[in-house]
Amino acid sequence: MPTTTRRFARTLQVAVTVVLSTAAFAVPATATPAVPDPSAHDHGRAVFVQNDRVAGNQVIAYRRHDDGSLHERTVYGTGGKGGVLAGSVVDHLASQGSLTYDPHHKLLYAVNAGSNTVTVFSVEGDRLHREQVVTAGGVFPVSVAAHQDRVYVLNGRDGGSIQGYRLKDGKLHPVAAWHRELDLDTATAPEFTHTPGQVAFTPDGSQLVVTTKLGGNSIEVFALDPSGAPSAEPVVNSKEGSQPFGLTFDAHQRLVVADGAENSVLTFRLRDDGDAILVDDTPTGQQASCWVVRAGDHFYVSNAGSNTVSRFRQNRHAHLEPLGNTPTDAGTVDASVTPDGRYLYVQTGGAGVVDAFRIGRDGALTKIGSTQVPDGVGGEGIVAL
Repeated sequence: MPTTTRRFARTLQVAVTVVLSTAAFAVPATATPAVPDPSAHDHGRAVFVQNDRVAGNQVIAYRRHDDGSLHERTVYGTGGKGGVLAGSVVDHLASQGSLTYDPHHKLLYAVNAGSNTVTVFSVEGDRLHREQVVTAGGVFPVSVAAHQDRVYVLNGRDGGSIQGYRLKDGKLHPVAAWHRELDLDTATAPEFTHTPGQVAFTPDGSQLVVTTKLGGNSIEVFALDPSGAPSAEPVVNSKEGSQPFGLTFDAHQRLVVADGAENSVLTFRLRDDGDAILVDDTPTGQQASCWVVRAGDHFYVSNAGSNTVSRFRQNRHAHLEPLGNTPTDAGTVDASVTPDGRYLYVQTGGAGVVDAFRIGRDGALTKIGSTQVPDGVGGEGIVAL
């Protein structure tokens, strides 16, 4: 099947086919209480961390204090199993967005890579209630994106795929016609560098963006029609040797991508036709620069190979100005910024802890402390509220 292709260097052809019929099923919630905190009365601020535990995936809920420090509240079973990609050490899912919060519906989505399912939690402050476990529509789900009543899951193995859902009454309903195969090279070793990295909606919800890492060396863009259905084929923006991994968007809806092979941060203007126009390329000077998050006009890139977070400020010309690197515990992976932009929480998959930082007005990071995550080594997926 022919594929429309765009370039930000050399092109790569990716065929897309449509398959799948899926079903959803509900399950009761299971929670393992941690030691109770008698002073816990403010449930408005929380940090949720996924450990991707193979014996049974878990989301750990922490109450966030006014000073940014964390107190463990409860360990919640997802009803599914975690998974480990071959070759991975600190990042068993090798993805960004494996734990995703929908603020409009107050729902938290967690992938269960070892069970090929996704768990839906309702959120009340720092408390979770498991509402549903639904099939991921593919093998080894690694990332989830939500926009209004539409949710898409990115599956990592067997060439990769996306599966779309409608959200109704707090439950996900798979739409068979919203499935697309990516036909990526996910079988080449090491596996964890060749599976896709993230799925995300553009801020206006008109397009769906997928990063493919070394499995496709591309950023793939699906147009979405008014119903939420993806185009039959993506526009493939490719560059030989590149490893597009984590992504976010700036205040002007430009696409910002961490490239784990070039160890740089790429900024694109994303056109309506899916063409990604490169407007900035800033190196981190670090190793394994794979995850990126935003706080206002500041961006933070996690460098798993250097145990650091690189700091950048975006100027009015869309250029990212380097501000230096902040040390973390071993194996820096996924990260999340609080909605008010005051705090950054970083998972470190080598140490199995979350490092907490206060964000200064100039983008500087001041470490608050580190919190151990139960069975947290290799885990990915973090959301700060």
